[in-house]
Amino acid sequence: MGRERIKIWHWLLGLAGCLVVSSHLIAAPIDERPEVRVIFDVSGSMRYNDPDQLSAEALELLAAMVPNNARAGVWTFGERVANPLPPMPVNIEWRDRARALAPRLVDYEQFTDIESAVYEAARYRAAVPAEARLHLVLLTDGKIDLPAWRGSKPAIDEASRAGLLEELGPRLADEGVVVHAIAFSAEADFDLVERLAQMTGGFSALVIAPGDLLGAFLDIVDRVFPSDRVPVTDQRFLIEPGLSGFTALLFHGEEPITLIAPDGRRYTAEEPPQGADWRGESRYDLIKVPNPQAGQWRLEGELGKDSRVTVASSLSLKMDGVPDTLYLGFDVPLEAWLARDGEAVDAEGLPGHLRLTAELRDDSGSVQSATVLGQQEERFVGTLPAPPRAGSAQLIIRAEGQGFRRQRVQPVNVLPAVAARHDEANQRVVLSAEHPLLDRHNTRLSGQLQGVHMAAEPVTERRWYIALPELDQVLSVPLVLRGEATLNGEARELQLPRLMLFPSVDTAIDQVDASPALEVVRFHEELMPVREPRDTASSPLPVAVEQVVRQIQELPRAAQERWREWRPALIGPLEDAMGGSRWTGLLIVGGLLLLLLLLAWRIVLRRHRAGPREEPHV
Repeated sequence: MGRERIKIWHWLLGLAGCLVVSSHLIAAPIDERPEVRVIFDVSGSMRYNDPDQLSAEALELLAAMVPNNARAGVWTFGERVANPLPPMPVNIEWRDRARALAPRLVDYEQFTDIESAVYEAARYRAAVPAEARLHLVLLTDGKIDLPAWRGSKPAIDEASRAGLLEELGPRLADEGVVVHAIAFSAEADFDLVERLAQMTGGFSALVIAPGDLLGAFLDIVDRVFPSDRVPVTDQRFLIEPGLSGFTALLFHGEEPITLIAPDGRRYTAEEPPQGADWRGESRYDLIKVPNPQAGQWRLEGELGKDSRVTVASSLSLKMDGVPDTLYLGFDVPLEAWLARDGEAVDAEGLPGHLRLTAELRDDSGSVQSATVLGQQEERFVGTLPAPPRAGSAQLIIRAEGQGFRRQRVQPVNVLPAVAARHDEANQRVVLSAEHPLLDRHNTRLSGQLQGVHMAAEPVTERRWYIALPELDQVLSVPLVLRGEATLNGEARELQLPRLMLFPSVDTAIDQVDASPALEVVRFHEELMPVREPRDTASSPLPVAVEQVVRQIQELPRAAQERWREWRPALIGPLEDAMGGSRWTGLLIVGGLLLLLLLLAWRIVLRRHRAGPREEPHV
């Protein structure tokens, strides 16, 4: 384990070194220089929730990836909040000072004051230029733990959490401050960081493995410093004439990457293109090619999913108004255009046969929804169909024309429009509006529990309660949620998940859980217990036949009820066809019994031919 950690550490240090180069080779011009303030958790719980010191590796990555002249600063917090690196323009000196802070991230403190850390890091907003947006990047295990001298616990922890989500977070959103939050470990309070990021228009992620860390930070960099890419399709990408260069970050397996130019010349890390800077590592290659040859370039070798090729050009793809959070059941309006040196290109100056498309892809790369944007003079507009399922995703806007390829990629979170939580202590379900347009005046919510309809009563502007009856806490029961909202005079049905009541018990009616909003629903099979070998001589039937008989006897009551429901539909037409004979029912039952006996005998023959096998052990 120690050797593996050393390998991971060396890999990430090498990655940071290469990204130092990439930060100087940022491909697309940045229209604004946002200010980034990174907040690192150094509380005692991080000792256990971050045993591999991913936070220190994150500092290396961010120090390398923030482009020159952007303003950035670093904060740390535990019981106290410190600012070891105040905000200043990023240059070589800033990067050296940032890397020197790595030992400070393992100087753990006993408690965790997330609310004060976010408050302190967001102070002095006036120092940020009006045209630049302030981005906070919070890295924490997400567990608020205040010292007991501040008050009784856990009341003070709960009050701090509520203050962060109900007071400080909304105020930052009003001031235009964006909070991106990354939670370490599966034990993190991911609901906290997710909601904080959502209300401020930021991106949230749960990181456990080093590979997840890299992906999460690349997503944040894409959000804060968007850049133009060229699509890589079937390991090919098109470079148009006139580009000043491209930068390729290529993740790969054990096989090295080979770059093939349009004229067929093959390049490797040992023999790069003339004037190119090629840094090859065990897991990725970082390649900067100035004044590249126009045409189709090819890549040989297995590419990882985070690979990308960015281009430096005066002609860039722009998109407007896409939030970091999308909602189930709500379409997404889109607008995109081409700009040259920051100015929109008019219709006459656009590339020939230009076509813009948009698609939403989940973490596995599957397309969840897609659309074609229609041209309206120099702009392209359209509506992306509503996302079908919650989770992390990527919104991709792609422009393709005659000799021209561009795409923008933006990470997004997809959430239900209304979040649900089971308040067991008060015997109720708490519903909270996540979509910013929903409130008590335009939204009606209800639930159905075991066939009984229950209305949700509004208690605040954006919160409702559903009172629950007395329930057996040894049985998990699904609560089906329903909602309807009237927006802009149009009534729409809300797509809401089912909430599992008492999900931790062994006996369950269903296995659907809706909390937290971005949690992946995991379906599992319960393994049958291992049984001791039995004496087959005590039973007159073969083991296989006896097992079949036992399974037939243990058919669930639901199947019997379905038979009573379906019997008139199945037997009625046959009785009519046979003239209403009273023997029809007996014939059908007899036929079913004969079919079951034949099936059992076939299983016996199959198991006899296969021979004995050992039962699996858990």
